[in-house]
Amino acid sequence: MKLALIRRQFSATGGAELYLQRLVAALAGAGHEVHLFAENWQGQAEGVQLHRVQGGGARAERARRFAEAAHAAVHAESFDCVFSLERTLKQDVYRAGDGLHRVWLERRRQFAPWWKRPFIGMGAFHRGMMALEAETFDPQNTKRIIVNSQMVRGEIARHFPAFPQERVHLVRNGVEVSRFQNTDRQAARARFGLREDDFALLFVGSGWERKGLPWLLRYMSGQMHDPALKLLVTTRDRIRGTLPPNVVLTGPLSDVENAYAAADLLTFLPIYEPCSNVVSEALATGIPVITSAMNGAAELIDPGINGHVLDDPRDLTTLGMFINHWRMHPAKPVPTRAPLDLDTNVRGTICVLEACAGRE
Repeated sequence: MKLALIRRQFSATGGAELYLQRLVAALAGAGHEVHLFAENWQGQAEGVQLHRVQGGGARAERARRFAEAAHAAVHAESFDCVFSLERTLKQDVYRAGDGLHRVWLERRRQFAPWWKRPFIGMGAFHRGMMALEAETFDPQNTKRIIVNSQMVRGEIARHFPAFPQERVHLVRNGVEVSRFQNTDRQAARARFGLREDDFALLFVGSGWERKGLPWLLRYMSGQMHDPALKLLVTTRDRIRGTLPPNVVLTGPLSDVENAYAAADLLTFLPIYEPCSNVVSEALATGIPVITSAMNGAAELIDPGINGHVLDDPRDLTTLGMFINHWRMHPAKPVPTRAPLDLDTNVRGTICVLEACAGRE
């Protein structure tokens, strides 16, 4: 199979690109001819032919320019299957890993102050993204869609009812499970200054406002009377304001598995996440998760068994009840129903690609 992959930015060594690295390696190892069309890349992806796509332009134009340039470059050749990981103009398979831009705007309006709501989504960038998204989800332009959660499948059905649901395939995210199961918990807790009797919450992620960190910080500000409760924050973002003393800011970590090993509970309350990997990473470590219903990865949670799901991430009273549950009923390692490994994800993706190319 001669396969074209479209990805705007590609790093051959970054953890965020691990899925694509594994996919490319598996396809090349199976004897497929793999071509990657990208604006930029770092390093050399083994077994793939790289094609530079010139996009550029102002922020409002960048996504459209890349989509047009990628379309021209890909369709100058002949491929058995075109697989896009970006919102582009015409492809056989599109992976909706970022969810729907219009749903993200809905969530922003829902949680923004009342005076900001009328202005959200009004700019040229957002209008352009929604127009490009509508073209991507046109069944004339895309044969099949891969989603990483049932939540996103439902959003597609709601906003793009013309796209046949039988052409939408669920392939959940995967993580390097072994990476999160071979870390020294005692050493990790000592590294972050945690005492033996401390109960440590963990937040991991960038884009901290979108992912609910302000509410966690507000909750921790109200827990100053509880010296054993701590919150580890692992982010590359610059946090505005003064942190309460029960919050430990680790900064970005290349060995983030140590933060999971040190923690007792992942607390991750986004206003919109198609399917966050941090939930799978926590479950692979064996710690329970509290996340919001706006996170597709909430589908991995069995309440009271391996975590809890918060209907409203602003509900700090219920958040406190859930945290107290896990302090009273510690469970390590917690069980999970779904496979979390990256290889399962890659195999599922390849099955969709081969079916679309008529190789199944």
